[in-house]
Amino acid sequence: MKRQGRPAFARLAAMDSPLSALALAWAVFFAALLFASLLTQFWLASRQIRHVARHRHAVPPAFEARVSLESHQKAADYTIAKLRLGLIELAWNAVLLLGWTLLGGLDLLNQVLRSLLGDGLAQQLTLLAAFFTITALLDLPLGWIRTFRVEQRHGFNRMTAGLWLADGIKSAAIGAAFGLPFAALLLWLMEATGPLWWLWCWAVWLGLSLLLLVLYPTLIAPLFNRFAPLDDAELRQRIEALMAGCGFRSRGLYVMDGSKRSAHANAYFTGFGPAKRVVFFDTLLQKLSPDEIEAVLAHELGHYKRGHLPRRLLLSGVVSLLGFGLLGYLSGQLGFYVGLGVQPNLVAPSHALALLLFVSVVPLASIFLTPLLSQLSRLQEFEADAYACQHASRSDLASALVKLYQDNASTLTPDPIYASFYYSHPPAAERLARLETSRPEAQHP
Repeated sequence: MKRQGRPAFARLAAMDSPLSALALAWAVFFAALLFASLLTQFWLASRQIRHVARHRHAVPPAFEARVSLESHQKAADYTIAKLRLGLIELAWNAVLLLGWTLLGGLDLLNQVLRSLLGDGLAQQLTLLAAFFTITALLDLPLGWIRTFRVEQRHGFNRMTAGLWLADGIKSAAIGAAFGLPFAALLLWLMEATGPLWWLWCWAVWLGLSLLLLVLYPTLIAPLFNRFAPLDDAELRQRIEALMAGCGFRSRGLYVMDGSKRSAHANAYFTGFGPAKRVVFFDTLLQKLSPDEIEAVLAHELGHYKRGHLPRRLLLSGVVSLLGFGLLGYLSGQLGFYVGLGVQPNLVAPSHALALLLFVSVVPLASIFLTPLLSQLSRLQEFEADAYACQHASRSDLASALVKLYQDNASTLTPDPIYASFYYSHPPAAERLARLETSRPEAQHP
């Protein structure tokens, strides 16, 4: 196929057919969706910046006894710095997306690889690998700024340039080790399994996602961090008693050397089924008392006991099924390709092109689902807090949360609209007020 050396809109204007009208409609829809997504995100970020800056000079009354003005202002400055960099990232990603689509970048890359490799699975795999490699390389400067400017300026970064580079190489190698065989299987299924290929692909994707949940704790995470068994005998005994009382079994309690990369503190459950383990950042153990650590773990156990992980997996499975079904439909529409700046391979499969266009465009629409998912997540956080209050001290949980807000420089004065749109956890004031006023639930065995 001979390449048409003009951007999508110019080529569409020169065409005169029902296909051109459909493709033009796709191009207009894509441009409108991109503009709406950018406008929404810029508006929300600007609101957050103004709101945080406006409340920077005074600690909220509910926190005056526990948070210093210096800590409050540090959180405000850190929040604003991240948001400003985020605005640059939004603009840069929009430019890249336009370059790949309507300006013909993906089409050019596809045609060059077809001329070098011909048609077939090798060409499609190379197209996927080249697209993600180029995109990752173009994102490197902003990633560097995020780590060595924003995080470092505010006292959080502890990575060296060598470690940052090593992490990037490891991530790329792991992505290739898992991603290329998975992509090859998807492309084969798209070609070999008939009209319902999208259902087979969804089943494979779901299986791989569950497999990674099992493999991540023992195979992938140790490539980046050191995990040592928790050696504080008294704390271990308290935690094991708490887990036993909650009916939770794990493969062990581990401390991760999170301080090697960041001063941020956290704790989490990882793994799935028999591979579950509890992981504490070493920074968390340094900053919280044993009572507070127990309260934080009780909160995490609340997620487990309330069935939040299975619900999230179910929701992810349903959403991904709908996504694969939509991809199955769009991949057969020529206007979808042409309208997004790509000439499909009419004499060979265009499955890789369909995948790349789909993963590029869908996030623009999914941003408008964010408020619903955020609301669901906040409700689950409240449920986990309520459960924690049954098995640990309410005051210890509140104290731990305030310390974590301080140490992670989380703003105490978010814009309400921004928070309702994006926050997966309730804002600090709302969360602590709920802790203070909610009634303890009945004890569970």
